[in-house]
Amino acid sequence: MIGKTYPSEKREIQDEKTGRVIWQLTAGDSNNYHFYFTDNSFTLGDKEIYFLSDRASAVSEVYNLFRMDLETGIMTQLTDEPEGIVPSSHTKTPDSQLIAYVTGKQIKVLDTTTNVNTVVYEEAGEVHLGHPFFAPNKKYLGLARNEKVPIPSGANYSGFKETMYATKKGWITLVYLDGSYKAEDVWEDTHWLGHFQFAPDDSTLAMFCHEGPWNLVHQRIWLLDIVTGKVEPCVRQEEDDCIGHEFWTEDGLIFFDNRRKGHDGTITSEKTQATIQHAQEPDPEQIPYIGWADKSGNVIRRIDLPYYCNHYHANRENNLLVGDEVEDLVLIHLEGDTARLETLCTHQTSWYTQQTHCHPTFSWDNQKILYTSDRDGKCQLYLIHL
Repeated sequence: MIGKTYPSEKREIQDEKTGRVIWQLTAGDSNNYHFYFTDNSFTLGDKEIYFLSDRASAVSEVYNLFRMDLETGIMTQLTDEPEGIVPSSHTKTPDSQLIAYVTGKQIKVLDTTTNVNTVVYEEAGEVHLGHPFFAPNKKYLGLARNEKVPIPSGANYSGFKETMYATKKGWITLVYLDGSYKAEDVWEDTHWLGHFQFAPDDSTLAMFCHEGPWNLVHQRIWLLDIVTGKVEPCVRQEEDDCIGHEFWTEDGLIFFDNRRKGHDGTITSEKTQATIQHAQEPDPEQIPYIGWADKSGNVIRRIDLPYYCNHYHANRENNLLVGDEVEDLVLIHLEGDTARLETLCTHQTSWYTQQTHCHPTFSWDNQKILYTSDRDGKCQLYLIHL
């Protein structure tokens, strides 16, 4: 199946709320979703995207990797894993030369310039492999690994809190890409670890998080020097801080979202958690805000956002965000000291699983936004031009 091409499914639609033109990129009975915004599905130049789809599988939600030419809409299959790629456990370099993913107990790296696919790591113990992330120098990748715990997990964040309390061992692991099959743990912790990301311009600096409901995690973001093994808290939290969805901006800052007291950072298909309904009469002492920290973990800018989106992604200049409210995508203008909200389009996703989260993502030139929605029953990809 590797190399098989699929015809374009692109069609132009008009948003029912704003009238904007949207390109629906995928359609039909398959599920399709893009890379997490920390990885960016777009390749440099923004002419192609990489995504996961179950279109080549005999059963639903067994995902493989595909590439789409955005001009023609033609899709090419790049992997044929019988067990599929573990959802949310895949990453790529910005130029899309290297793509890493978890399948079963293995981590594989595909070189898209040679089509060589290599096993770089195989797990021996009862350990869960997290989301891998390439160092900028492409010499190694890092990931969070956690002991497997007997907590059922599923849609609508079931098992989220229980897994946090049950997990007592986690590791940050480096996997070398020089053919040595070498891997080493550079940090061990007593918490559930996740969201590992190298700085975009420094292969010795990374961040990771203590995972779990935001209102229960004492300190979410941590900075790790992989040379010294030294760890420092980033954005030191106080009692009422509920922080998450951290990512590196293109200029090497750390973006974070602080929803303030009591918010667990989730939204379910009942749409009862961190939604805009909670912000109709905000507590003047608990106004949510977003901010940026430097590489020492110090907050250098913050802006109040007295409403809730579930994810944010920033443009290159950090003066525009795209966010996903309950039913809409919004642009948040940050040119001044006060945020200005603009509705971009509706998405109407179900929020049922992580794959149905919109996760809106800017293209590298900041002129396009890619997102996922299952508004018609299956997860499909949508593209809107700014």
